[in-house]
Amino acid sequence: MANTIDVTAETFGHEVLESEVPVLVDFWAEWCEPCKQLSPVMEEIADEYEGAVKVVRVDVDNESEVAQHFEIESVPTVALFVPGEQPTAVIGALPKETLESMFELERFSGGR
Repeated sequence: MANTIDVTAETFGHEVLESEVPVLVDFWAEWCEPCKQLSPVMEEIADEYEGAVKVVRVDVDNESEVAQHFEIESVPTVALFVPGEQPTAVIGALPKETLESMFELERFSGGR
C-alpha cells in the first residue's frame, strides 16, 4: 500500500495515539479474504486524504497485544482515532463511500 504505514506495538503510540492528524487504522490478518478486499479501499482513502488523514495497518496476528488492547475480535476492523476524541470503529470490508460517510471523513481538509 503506497501511502499506508504498517504499525507495530512499538510504533502504535507514536504513529496513532500521538498523531496530530486523524488516523484510520485497518486491523487485518494475512489469512482474511475480506481484509484483502478492503486493502485497495484503504489505499484509495490514504491517497485521497493524504496529509489530512493518516492510514495505518495493524496485523492482528503479529501484533496481538495491540489488538487485545483495543478489543479487536473480528477482522477487518477499521477504527478512526481523532486527537482528543474516543476512537470509533466498524467491522467488515465496507465500500469507500460507506467508510467516508460513517467516519465523516469529509470534515477533514483534503477530502474530495
